[in-house]
Amino acid sequence: MKAIVYDQYGPPDVLKVTEVDIPIPKENEVLVKIHATSVNFGNLVLLKGEPFLARFAFGLLKPKYPIPGGDIAGRIEAVGKNVKNFQPGDDVFGDLSGCGWGGFAEYAAIPEQSIALKPTNLSFEEAAAVPMAGVTALQAIRNKGKIQSGQKVLINGASGGVGTFAVQLAKAYGAEVTGVCSTKNLEILRSLGADHAIDYKKEDFTKSHQRYDLILGVNGSHPITAYKRVLTPNGIFVHVGGSGAQMFQAMVLGPLISMLGKKKMSTFLHRANQQDLIYLKELLETGQVKPVLDRCYKLNDVHDAFRYFAEGHAQGKIVLTV
Repeated sequence: MKAIVYDQYGPPDVLKVTEVDIPIPKENEVLVKIHATSVNFGNLVLLKGEPFLARFAFGLLKPKYPIPGGDIAGRIEAVGKNVKNFQPGDDVFGDLSGCGWGGFAEYAAIPEQSIALKPTNLSFEEAAAVPMAGVTALQAIRNKGKIQSGQKVLINGASGGVGTFAVQLAKAYGAEVTGVCSTKNLEILRSLGADHAIDYKKEDFTKSHQRYDLILGVNGSHPITAYKRVLTPNGIFVHVGGSGAQMFQAMVLGPLISMLGKKKMSTFLHRANQQDLIYLKELLETGQVKPVLDRCYKLNDVHDAFRYFAEGHAQGKIVLTV
């Protein structure tokens, strides 16, 4: 089968298109013919081996997982003898980040707990855009942010993969949502249901008089003290992504700020979860949430896909068709 492989950290040029053996599913695994996959920030971390701390999980000197790729959507071709909930012919989508990655390929052998039935109203390309970004947004807002109906929620970096899902999920939970993005993305936020859209090039939300119950930092470089300033007295800030300095502050200063007052400042890393995938499937099928696709690339054009993603200006998700 065709696969994208790499044996050293570096720029997109280290990725190679090559032929490898089709994997044989174990007793609790299914063999999926992959139709589409997508690019996430986690893929960029695996590619570059940065930040360096990530190498303790992904390989200290060289990549531990030779085939990158977390999100997949495809059709099951075979199942292991202990698989109970899937059968050949099922269309599925899933997140391989918790089971060895391997999504940038024509086939993958996947534990059945890492996938769910694909939403019936989505194409393979649309479904492949959901798992990592959608579950990240869901867990950050629901689990870490403890969102409640009627709250005022701000999402900084609202037009990217995680951000577009976060806007829609916050609305589904009954919040009043403000999205922060660049000028060209204001309309997409409004189309997704955002109550307010702020152009960060024209307005600094951290200097306004508005206060928010929950702030999701998906992108940006504001110091966390600036986020703290615009939280309500019992507000919560959840750092999902942004500058390295901001991440360091959230990890080091966040716990201290949280201990000294009622405002909570926390960091967050997503965890692949089948039940969350199933929950998202229901929201997708009822139309409460929809994936936003920026561009689709062929698998052979993976280098171009990564270069575009690294620019940081994607509107929604970047998908690779296999």
